[in-house]
Amino acid sequence: MDSATLLPHVNAVLNAISTVLILLGFVLIRLGNREAHRKVMLSAITVSAVFLVSYLVYHFTAPIFVFPGVGPIRVIYYVILITHVILAAVVTPMIVLTVLRALRGTFDRHKALARWTLPIWLYVTVTGVVIYWMLYHAYPGGAVG
Repeated sequence: MDSATLLPHVNAVLNAISTVLILLGFVLIRLGNREAHRKVMLSAITVSAVFLVSYLVYHFTAPIFVFPGVGPIRVIYYVILITHVILAAVVTPMIVLTVLRALRGTFDRHKALARWTLPIWLYVTVTGVVIYWMLYHAYPGGAVG
């Protein structure tokens, strides 16, 4: 199995793991468990960084795929894809800044930015899995080049 065949599946799993870790980190901070929150969020960042490397490798080595759906589902797919891509570009520096604020101990500023970073990051990870499902599982033939 080559990278063009394997990496979309790996990327979907990494996005799903990131989603679970982000949600767990949110629950932990709401429960007041800062240390567990810190560990889980650093894990989420690590998984997301591995995803980003894998995603870039995939897109630099794989053929361009076209969504095979027709009709309204095609519009829905592209709305999800476009918002996903834009918000992924927006949230990446937000994640870095949110983490830097926490590591520096400026928790008021960390919390203020995290309120925006968390929902955008979640949207990006969840829609990444949705896009994967739409491309590789919603249609028996999968994506076409």
